[in-house]
Amino acid sequence: MTLTQLRYLVAIADSGLNITQAAERVHATQPGLSKQLKALEDELGFQLFVRRGRSLESVAPAGVRVIEHARKVLAEVANIRSYAANERGELSGRLLLATTHTQARYVLPPVIAAVKREFPQVNVDLLAAGDAEVLNWLDQADLALISTAGSVPQGGVAVPLYRWRRVLLVQREHPLARLAHAPTLAELAAHPLISYESSTRADSSLQRAFAGAGVAPQVGMTARDANLIKTYVRAGLGAGLLAEMAVDASDEDLRILQAPPEIPECVTWAVVPRGRVLREYALSLLHRMAPQLDRRDLRRVLEGNQGAAWPAPPHWGELLHANSA
Repeated sequence: MTLTQLRYLVAIADSGLNITQAAERVHATQPGLSKQLKALEDELGFQLFVRRGRSLESVAPAGVRVIEHARKVLAEVANIRSYAANERGELSGRLLLATTHTQARYVLPPVIAAVKREFPQVNVDLLAAGDAEVLNWLDQADLALISTAGSVPQGGVAVPLYRWRRVLLVQREHPLARLAHAPTLAELAAHPLISYESSTRADSSLQRAFAGAGVAPQVGMTARDANLIKTYVRAGLGAGLLAEMAVDASDEDLRILQAPPEIPECVTWAVVPRGRVLREYALSLLHRMAPQLDRRDLRRVLEGNQGAAWPAPPHWGELLHANSA
């Protein structure tokens, strides 16, 4: 049994039992991956998957346990390598971030640029996905960045980074632009709304806010990317509801309005697998996104040597001002 075989096994499970996709995931050939799977099954003395012809149909009951243990072995091997690299003072490596499009486009560029200046030999890769998908990449990524309204993300150690609110973007001739106050939920419900794709879920904070006011939003369009929301606002398809971080000087042609106060504030979190040993450059990135965090406390909590007692996360505007000072 080899680490390569265990890595291939987990890749097959994470690729929906698609051998071709699994091979691409681990940069192997399909015949090579299939050969290693057979060798592992021969050594164990039983099949890990239920087969139909040449295709894998499902994970066998015994395979479920083996895959579970394989994940633990691979995670601990990665921890040992990270710990050793930190002890050697090694400054090179790869930082893989799973994140939403808004974080990738509007928050991370200056942060990653600063990390690259501090660690020029580090390669940074982004896995940008929708809110509902980001945590699915946590087994591969060093950490995930995700935002929620109220609830704490599950799946790992959740570290609060900063708070932010949503704002409305409308064309200057839009009826809401003539209001002298932030629109009420009832006033907003009278117009088509363009928002993130998560807004259509019944349990979303947006749907809950409108339900609490006894009105229903007209969600006419959704998108993962804030830039697409802006594009459709400019096309006259409705009022855009998006993160305040996504508004910048390029939006001067639009009116920026405060969202109804009933739409709750959001918190952006870093989610790290429990027991994960992070490299110094990953800790640097977290500290740059949340300077209120102490790096030593962060490391102790992530490695399970200290209970989490995070300081209150600042508002995005405070963080932005501090970074520009």
